[in-house]
Amino acid sequence: MQSIKFSQYGAADGQPVIYFHGTPGSPDECEIFDLHGKQHHLTIICYDRSTIAPRLQGDVYYQCIADEIAKKVGANPVDFIGFSIGAFIALQVCRAMSGKVRSLHLVSAAAPLDAGNFIDVAAGNAVFRLAQNHPSAFMWLARVQGWLASRFPGLLLRMLFSSAAGEDKVLAEDKTFRTTMTKMLKTCFKCDSLGYARDIIAYVQPWKATLADVSTDTHIWHGAEDNWSPVAMADYWASALPDCSNITVLDGLSHYSCLHRSAPTICMSINTLN
Repeated sequence: MQSIKFSQYGAADGQPVIYFHGTPGSPDECEIFDLHGKQHHLTIICYDRSTIAPRLQGDVYYQCIADEIAKKVGANPVDFIGFSIGAFIALQVCRAMSGKVRSLHLVSAAAPLDAGNFIDVAAGNAVFRLAQNHPSAFMWLARVQGWLASRFPGLLLRMLFSSAAGEDKVLAEDKTFRTTMTKMLKTCFKCDSLGYARDIIAYVQPWKATLADVSTDTHIWHGAEDNWSPVAMADYWASALPDCSNITVLDGLSHYSCLHRSAPTICMSINTLN
């Protein structure tokens, strides 16, 4: 099987940490961990899930990522960071790795939609409902988003952040952040829209039952103003994950601002395990 493309940040020979990007998303998100990874001697690896063959679905898809990680880290302990819908993928890969993940940090984590009345208050509810009820129509939308990402990424970025809340509004005006996010959107849809669609369609299906198989020390990082992954999702994780040892809810922060604010603390926390 062909290796999955990945990007690497932080120290060249540090403790391996796997970052699971959001959806839409790409390894470009991981740039904010580069300096902190170097400071705490962490090698942060992010696999570009859009480069995984679209025919791989469900448990076969998660096992493919798990196998790639095992080849990369060998016998070394490994820690996971999952952002947004990437948290869903991180949890599924944890299951596939059977207890070999030392710690799991879920940032702005999107909880299962079958676990509560989350969809009605989530900013992306129209897209999620379309993927749930009319997957073929959602695939058409994904292709349109891919076309916009390749030709008018700035427009797609403005559409995504039209409902930004809390400190995400400030981030959306930051030139460096906009540059990174524009690059992220281009990378996400560079191959096609199928990888993006695979993650969304899998996410909107029932999966809360799979959490019983996750036995990893888990830390939750969430923005109190998050309207993409509503803060009620953070409360859900506290009850759903028996090994959830810490929940940090950050006042005034939303989705991406939570990721930016928590990055240095997450790196420091992982470093203390060494």
